[in-house]
Amino acid sequence: MSPRRPPALVPREVEPEREQQGRDRDEGDAEGDDRVGLVDVAGGADEEAERHQQDEGDGGWREGGEQGAGEYRPLRILSRPMAVFPASAQDLATGLREAGYLAGESTALVAFLAARLGKPVLVEGPAGVGKTELAKALSRYLERELVRLQCYEGLDEAKALYEWNYRKQLLRIQAGEKEWSELQDDIFGPDFLLERPLLHAISASEPVVLLIDEIDKTDQEFEAMLLELLSDFQVTIPELGRIEARTHPVVLLTSNNTRELTEALKRRCLYLWLDYPESELELEIVRMHTPELPAHVAAKLVEVVRLVRELDLKKPPSIAESIDWARALLLLGADDVDEATFRSTLSIIVKHRTDLDTVAERMGLKLGGVLSA
Repeated sequence: MSPRRPPALVPREVEPEREQQGRDRDEGDAEGDDRVGLVDVAGGADEEAERHQQDEGDGGWREGGEQGAGEYRPLRILSRPMAVFPASAQDLATGLREAGYLAGESTALVAFLAARLGKPVLVEGPAGVGKTELAKALSRYLERELVRLQCYEGLDEAKALYEWNYRKQLLRIQAGEKEWSELQDDIFGPDFLLERPLLHAISASEPVVLLIDEIDKTDQEFEAMLLELLSDFQVTIPELGRIEARTHPVVLLTSNNTRELTEALKRRCLYLWLDYPESELELEIVRMHTPELPAHVAAKLVEVVRLVRELDLKKPPSIAESIDWARALLLLGADDVDEATFRSTLSIIVKHRTDLDTVAERMGLKLGGVLSA
């Protein structure tokens, strides 16, 4: 199956009639639909973007450059309005709640600014506090596709940004009758490009939510590759040139804070620290996900989890594990969290052997009053 061809990459020399028809159609759309326009950002950024677009002119290719390769002229960034557009941080907090995510005041404010200013957000905090779920809830609330890049050690641009379809290129070379100079330009065209998550996010015809998950698992070289995307919402492919975003994605980067990220990356992002919630908020979260669980059981569960987190554990229980424990108690029909129930279900919230021993040894006295209450 051929990869999807990004419309913005059609060379002018190859398909002049098709591109002219596309420009005519774009001009008609601009006159007939006032909802399509330049990306709306705060302050004087509109005028700057307009000047930039006037300097660039229409998108396409033009001759020139070294070895006659031609220079890519990116299309202007267009932005269709969000299906849901938050008017305030409180609006966004309400929308996230309806999407199943309880956001604190700072979380709602930073997410609102990200949506309105068009800035990426770096979300740091311990594992399991709701960083990834925030991106999922935003995509549901804003009614946008979620494009997720899961980071890992050794991730490179071939898996994150783009890759050439070498098999298809080889078949084209074998079937071609052109000279190599002509064939070389042919096989390094849009038809032979495989989109990876980052390129898909900026070339999508509709705005998306881009989640770059666990960025701290990559190296500094990968962070450097992201800088162009995070600051200018564009990428550069040597064989094609510069490709600017067709729409403006909402970008969230998450980190478990296992290593210090570069200042260059942080400078391009808004910052949000998510920690374990206060007991009242965590109880509300547990009740939202397990409304059938008796209120006194949910309250005791949250209190026990808080005490366990105070211990020096390798992996403290996350919010997700609190929810899992609540669902397990509901499934087991537990009407209380007594000592027997706690010990039999401890492995749901404690996931390391040494932590199990620590909890068993040191939680007796602390839990005595809570479990007997």
